[in-house]
Amino acid sequence: MTHLQAGLSPETLEKARLELNENPDTLHQDIQEVRDMVITRPDIGFLRTDDAFILRFLRARKFQHFEAFRLLAQYFEYRQQNLDMFKSFKATDPGIKQALKDGFPGGLANLDHYGRKILVLFAANWDQSRYTLVDILRAILLSLEAMIEDPELQVNGFVLIIDWSNFTFKQASKLTPSMLRLAIEGLQDSFPARFGGIHFVNQPWYIHALYTVIRPFLKEKTRKRIFLHGNNLNSLHQLIHPEILPSEFGGMLPPYDMGTWARTLLDHEYDDDSECNTDSYNTPAKDIEKDLSPKSMKRSQSVVDPGVLKRMDKNEEENMQPLLSLD
Repeated sequence: MTHLQAGLSPETLEKARLELNENPDTLHQDIQEVRDMVITRPDIGFLRTDDAFILRFLRARKFQHFEAFRLLAQYFEYRQQNLDMFKSFKATDPGIKQALKDGFPGGLANLDHYGRKILVLFAANWDQSRYTLVDILRAILLSLEAMIEDPELQVNGFVLIIDWSNFTFKQASKLTPSMLRLAIEGLQDSFPARFGGIHFVNQPWYIHALYTVIRPFLKEKTRKRIFLHGNNLNSLHQLIHPEILPSEFGGMLPPYDMGTWARTLLDHEYDDDSECNTDSYNTPAKDIEKDLSPKSMKRSQSVVDPGVLKRMDKNEEENMQPLLSLD
């Protein structure tokens, strides 16, 4: 075992060997092979290429060197193409701070039975008057940056549960194709995290409609990991044990405290709202949303047509089968 594996338990070391093809005897060579590819992309500013940093990309792509490098390149390219998103990329940024305090994202204390971190989002908590969807995405990316420092999570990965209870049609109408594209590129294509499952619970019929918009732009591997449970929490419990879930998800633990993860990141600044002037942070984020060009979503050039959504049978949700398979 090298010093780069020092943070891993014996069980996780074995998992990294079996599932990710991680070999301590060739680890430094693997890292160097990825680093040597940096010169092939002079158009990208690779701001960090140290061993520990490159290792997380190798783990995210099961030590396939070229795929790991491509992910590394996309990570920095995404930041170059969306500079405004990362200008004040810290927990105390007013927009990020408010999103964090509303639980975007939240993190459960217990890992699942595969050692994965469980992230939770309560969609209806979004306060449109205080922060934008871009702020929520920034808060999620910032949180992942902090969590992925843990080598155990680099190997074991994450699970995401999104509760759509009380998420209104008006809120859903803000999920434009350009915003969805930005999120897909940032989370699926440009971040070195392993997502073992994305679970929708209590989703209304119009979230099903939005899912059909983004589904063609998701990788097959991602699609297989999305589970639409609706109100059937029993199907959720088949995959995530209720013993580690809060009561909102039919679990045995108390209701989730939305500020848990925010307090971890913000520490003593959690209760300091003196800098939260809406004019100072909503405008730049809105500009980001307005200027996005949904080049990769040409089949969906505008917000989902409300007329189409209204014509959908509201009972369609009950007739749609949950996606309950993992590869």
